[in-house]
Amino acid sequence: MKKYDAIFLDRDGTINLDPGYINSLNNYEFYEYTFEALKNLKKLTDRFCIITNQSGVARGIIDPDDLSMIHDHILNQFFNHDLNLIGIYYCTDHPDNPTSNRKPGIGMYDEAAKEHKIDLKKSLMIGDSFCDIEAAKLCQMESMLVLTGNGSKTKKMTNINPTYFSKNLLEASLFLSDAQ
Repeated sequence: MKKYDAIFLDRDGTINLDPGYINSLNNYEFYEYTFEALKNLKKLTDRFCIITNQSGVARGIIDPDDLSMIHDHILNQFFNHDLNLIGIYYCTDHPDNPTSNRKPGIGMYDEAAKEHKIDLKKSLMIGDSFCDIEAAKLCQMESMLVLTGNGSKTKKMTNINPTYFSKNLLEASLFLSDAQ
């Protein structure tokens, strides 16, 4: 079984349902299998980190205080399930005016690596979109495209080349914890 220094997770469409811009805790819902999957992945690392683009803030759709409440909820749920979520890094840039923090830029990854002494080349990114896989490639880390959220649409792109594909986070966790 391969061990990772850290596992980076996208948020919407990867660990939770993605109905569009989630602007309230009332609209936030983990997939029913999320914590079972994360407990399986805990065999591979003791550090998880969420990296998420949240352009809804720049678009005026998501209030920053509501985003903080959602992230507090996520942190609490990880804690309640005995999972070490070392951070939630988010970028509120509008896609028309991105900084290096907006995925596929690697600014958030570099910040997490510096703050937590993470070797990115020995880490894994799990996400549902091109920007997740491209950021992983730029960080020289392995990647897993899950087919939830935007994953099925992303898989049809000709320029996408993740290390692994999986139906969802649970199947990804079973594959990674059993097959390696």
